Amino acid sequence: MSQNTVASYCSDVEKFLAAFGGRPDTVGPCEIKDYLATRAHLSERSQARLVSSLRSFFDWMTKEGYMTDNPCDKVDAPKLGVYLPSVLSEDEVDRIIRCVDTSSWAGKRDRAILEVLYGCGLRVSEASGLKISSLFLEQGFIRIIGKGNKERLVPIGEMAIEALNTYMEDRPTPSAKDDDIVFLNRFGKSISRVSLFKIVKKYTLAAGILKEISPHTFRHSFATHLIEHGADLRVVQEMLGHENIATTEIYTHVDSSTWQKEILTHHPRK
Repeated sequence: MSQNTVASYCSDVEKFLAAFGGRPDTVGPCEIKDYLATRAHLSERSQARLVSSLRSFFDWMTKEGYMTDNPCDKVDAPKLGVYLPSVLSEDEVDRIIRCVDTSSWAGKRDRAILEVLYGCGLRVSEASGLKISSLFLEQGFIRIIGKGNKERLVPIGEMAIEALNTYMEDRPTPSAKDDDIVFLNRFGKSISRVSLFKIVKKYTLAAGILKEISPHTFRHSFATHLIEHGADLRVVQEMLGHENIATTEIYTHVDSSTWQKEILTHHPRK
């Protein structure tokens, strides 16, 4: 699993053990159900992840011989429907990017970040950790090390290339350990995930867009727009780094009006 997934699972388990206050090998289904009741305010997806975190932990407990049964086996996780991510329209993406003032090095960096998030469909951790040695701009692609340490090559368009080149000319002096990192903060260190969230929020508000937007929204929008314009689902899967194509298929459901229009336009009995 990715480091972020591991950190989330560990956090879930630590919070549960802190609230339980006893020995984990004495936990039963009732204790887990009682704990979940105190987390009823969480979304169904967050509750499902919490159950998954605890199930993984108690699986380990049983495999190591600390317990005979996994108490989560008798606990039902919330049933999740089809998750349809929030996406931006092409016009909204353009408005956000045009809000960036590129008269400063920070503005040039922010413009490059937004162009890469949308132009390459990167996860926030992939963007913050992007390396100069992974840029092959003359060849038109970048190399990404994604979840599970899996490598993929992602094409990069002219607008993102231009934004990157403009930023690199004014890139601040990096710290010794971050010399190969593309996106830096004002101290010359690798920009953080939190900073990326703030950058996206800043320009979304400046563009007058009231949707709940995160860096991942640009990834969702990237995939949705590709499919709307006729890209093959397998190609989009490869570019996103999805292990299972079922994960990519959610983007075929995001904008049903587009598909409805396509079908009605081409159907012989429209």
